[in-house]
Amino acid sequence: MSPRAVQLRPIRRQDAPRLAVLLGQLGYPADTAAVDERLDYWLEDPLSYLIGADSGHQLVGVAGMHVCPLLEVTGRSGRLLALVVDDRCRGQGVGRSLVTAVEELAREAGCALTEVTSSRRRTSAHEFYRRLGYADTCGAKARFVKHLRGGAGS
Repeated sequence: MSPRAVQLRPIRRQDAPRLAVLLGQLGYPADTAAVDERLDYWLEDPLSYLIGADSGHQLVGVAGMHVCPLLEVTGRSGRLLALVVDDRCRGQGVGRSLVTAVEELAREAGCALTEVTSSRRRTSAHEFYRRLGYADTCGAKARFVKHLRGGAGS
C-alpha cells in the first residue's frame, strides 16, 4: 500500500468497532461499547480531533489530538494523544500521513508546538517520532501523573 492509497478523514461514530480493534493492537483493549462511550466526549469537544486513515474502505489507523492553551508563552500546544496503525499496515507511510495531518491541524489551531508521550518500551515508536523531527525532552522535563478516584482509568 502506498501513502496515496490511504484516505484521511474525521472519525465517525460507526468507526467504534474498528477503533476497538486498533486500540487493542496498541495495548489498550476495549470493547465497542467503551469506545462508543469515549466518542461521546471526543466528537463533541471542539479542541479535540480524531483523524482516521482508510485503505480499501477499512479503517487502518487513527490519530487523536487535543489542543491546549499555553500560559507560559503565547499560543497553544497540540498534544498527540493516540496514534495507532493496523499491524498489517505499519511501515507503509500511514503513521507519517496521520502525524502530518495532526501537525497541520495544530498549525491551523494556532499551536506553537506539538508533543507526544510514549512508553519507554516502545522503542520503534521513538525512532519513528525522531525521524519526524520530534525530540525526546524527558531529560529536561519531568512528567507527573496522579490518577483520580472516580475518574477515567481509576
